[in-house]
Amino acid sequence: MYSVNIIIGSQMGSAEYVGEQLAEQLISQGITTEVHDQPNFSDISKDNTIWLLCTSTYGAGDYPENLLPFIADLNQVDDLKGLKFSVIGLGDTSYDTYNLAGRNLEQLLLSKGAVCTAPRLELNILDEALPEDTALAWLPQWIALNKLD
Repeated sequence: MYSVNIIIGSQMGSAEYVGEQLAEQLISQGITTEVHDQPNFSDISKDNTIWLLCTSTYGAGDYPENLLPFIADLNQVDDLKGLKFSVIGLGDTSYDTYNLAGRNLEQLLLSKGAVCTAPRLELNILDEALPEDTALAWLPQWIALNKLD
């Protein structure tokens, strides 16, 4: 059975809150889960795990500051074949760069040979539903796609 590493990129706390809510739900279902809110690439397992990357977009389509060292390390890696991942992006549709960090992160991982296990979830912070509620409603489908149940 796979474990889940939730990797958070958050500037203002919204992505962090979503990641923490997902972690609580996964743990309550007996799924081994670890949250990385200051992700260090070398400290995160790459074997028998699924990375669930939860990131907001900051500024003009940029990654949040806490994710920058992780992204720099990812850019130095040539091969992530066998790594499974999914991305949740948080953004604001009033910006042209809506969810650009999540989209770029997904493309970066794919370019390194990692395998995306579910369609990217894009959360619009302007929606009436809270981002964490939408993510929690999506989680059972993600669990099923990844055969974690």
